[in-house]
Amino acid sequence: MGKDIEVGGEFSAKDYHDPPPAPLIDAEELTQWSLYRAVIAEFIATLLFLYITVLTVIGYKSQTDTTKNGDVCGGVGILGIAWAFGGMIFVLVYCTAGISGGHINPAVTFGLFLARKVSLVRAVLYMVAQCLGAICGCGLVKAFQKSYYTKYGGGANGLASGFSKGTGLGAEIIGTFVLVYTVFSATDPKRNARDSHVPVLAPLPIGFAVFMVHLATIPITGTGINPARSFGAAVIYNEDKAWDDHWIFWVGPFIGAAIAALYHQYVLRAAAVKALGSFRSSSNI
Repeated sequence: MGKDIEVGGEFSAKDYHDPPPAPLIDAEELTQWSLYRAVIAEFIATLLFLYITVLTVIGYKSQTDTTKNGDVCGGVGILGIAWAFGGMIFVLVYCTAGISGGHINPAVTFGLFLARKVSLVRAVLYMVAQCLGAICGCGLVKAFQKSYYTKYGGGANGLASGFSKGTGLGAEIIGTFVLVYTVFSATDPKRNARDSHVPVLAPLPIGFAVFMVHLATIPITGTGINPARSFGAAVIYNEDKAWDDHWIFWVGPFIGAAIAALYHQYVLRAAAVKALGSFRSSSNI
């Protein structure tokens, strides 16, 4: 499956259909309620994502604070924090996939834009909604637990001591590549047609990708791989430490997303080869 099927000595149409490329700028899209509904869904999803995950981080730090009679071995640990991030992405992608696509991450939106899966208008509105949602999510955490929020760093990302900027940037690039590559693979119509007998829920591998990346990179950068997540925490915490090397959490994810989009579209799906073949065919007519 996933290829042209031979029937009676002739080939029938392929058993999957790629959606047409999204237009770069679609003015008509701005008049459709479905766009604004999707933008609201991205805002709320990112708000909930930051609220739950930052609360988890702060709760872990407070439970392990030995100056407050905390237990160094207490709390959820890095494993629990990774589960919180991965689990929330699984839940929120599942809830919003049918409305907005369940991006919840400017890097994911950027990768899908480069692959012509979303228009420029939709991509920009999504990114704005995601960043605003992240700010509001962190704002809720600070409103409910202001003293803990300030004392334990507000869940802001930062480069850990002992690691260079290059190491942090590389960790963000590779981590985001894993995530965005998983998004492309899990939502590929060709894979869905070929593996239709395997009931794989797309949000599940995406959530697991987030979980695994957090296990690997929390000790290095606290794990960004989501510019909205890093930006929202930095804005609300608003200390110098949160803004030091903040560029890493934008540049790294965008580079990783771009590499994943190019790899999936032009290597795995061979878009460049198909385009060249189509051009040669039309030239011979």
